[in-house]
Amino acid sequence: MPRRDSRGRSPLASVLWGLAGLGAVVGLGVAVLSAMVARTVVIPPSRREDDIRILRYDAGARTITLSATPDSLLTGEYSFWFSGDSGHARVGEIIELDRFGVTREVLGVDFGDLVRARRGRFSGWFWLTPRSLGVPYENVSIATPLGAAPAWFVPAEADSDRWVIQVHGRAVRRAETLRAVNPFRSAGYHSLLISYRNDGEAPRSADYRYALGDREWVDVDAAMAYAISRGAREIVLMGWSMGGATVLQALTRSPRAALVTGVVLESPVVDWIATLDFQARMRRLPGVVRWGVYALIRSRWGRIVTGLAEPLDLERLDFVSRAAELEHPILLLHSVDDGFVPATASIALAAARPDIVTFEEFTVARHTKLWNYDRTRWEDAIRNWLAGVEAMPQGDQEPAGSSQRA
Repeated sequence: MPRRDSRGRSPLASVLWGLAGLGAVVGLGVAVLSAMVARTVVIPPSRREDDIRILRYDAGARTITLSATPDSLLTGEYSFWFSGDSGHARVGEIIELDRFGVTREVLGVDFGDLVRARRGRFSGWFWLTPRSLGVPYENVSIATPLGAAPAWFVPAEADSDRWVIQVHGRAVRRAETLRAVNPFRSAGYHSLLISYRNDGEAPRSADYRYALGDREWVDVDAAMAYAISRGAREIVLMGWSMGGATVLQALTRSPRAALVTGVVLESPVVDWIATLDFQARMRRLPGVVRWGVYALIRSRWGRIVTGLAEPLDLERLDFVSRAAELEHPILLLHSVDDGFVPATASIALAAARPDIVTFEEFTVARHTKLWNYDRTRWEDAIRNWLAGVEAMPQGDQEPAGSSQRA
């Protein structure tokens, strides 16, 4: 007679029940982890991690010694946010590197108590307002579908009908884009540095979720309308990181895209799946979790977890696959050592469309820190590209609003 356990089950049945239970536990774990990752992708973060230790600050010598990290070891000039973003300083070149840490020049402390600070983080930001650039500017408002969004308008050095609209990246603000003002201004472009929904300055959407460019582009379209109302006849769109994905959506969906003469992409998200896959691999997440994340973001039922008002169309956000649809000149600046948004999609887009894409490949510079790492090369790349775009014969432009893009 077959042996039975205390519940009257055979050994085989017990094994099957055990496997079923294990499968349920594993399945639950995958579901929970997928939900956590999906929410991280779309929910604007409340704060950033201070990942660098402050070992010593010498106010008299204007130096700071930091723990060695991939960011603190970069040459160049950077923002240094400290004490949970309650303070901001600007740091310069490396003075000394030893086993105790990396010592850098302190160029200035904008606010906060660096003497008492213990931890901080590097950022590609350098200036906090246009005032720091020593150029004239206006505080303006863009009428977006969600309400008035603040922006900075920096006029060109001379009268012009050429504008550049700067679109910052994920989890940062418009100050990120101040680094691009000088090369565009000297080339005769007015600069409009915008905020957009859920970035902490512009109005929030009802769901208060990032759409990865799939809805933020509407605010870029509103900025284009503002520029046109002030005399813009040629517009360059520039997007940084997620702002690159947003700009590409505006380029292919805005009724005002006929006035766009070119696009500049800095460390851009050209394909969100490639970017999310890269970040998942860095965190050693199994493929089934990545699949779960995409399913949650793409589906209507996923809103229960993500809070998204509408599912996101990740295929529409893939401009490697959509490369044939692009027709404007593009300057693409990306570091192969980005560390956050892989350059693989940018390289693939450049390979797919060498007729319109000028690819300026950096190394070492990391994510959105290309200007900080090599300011001269970065600014010259923009100026030279603009000169080339201006030299191109321009076809007849359609009146603004005459055609609706898909």
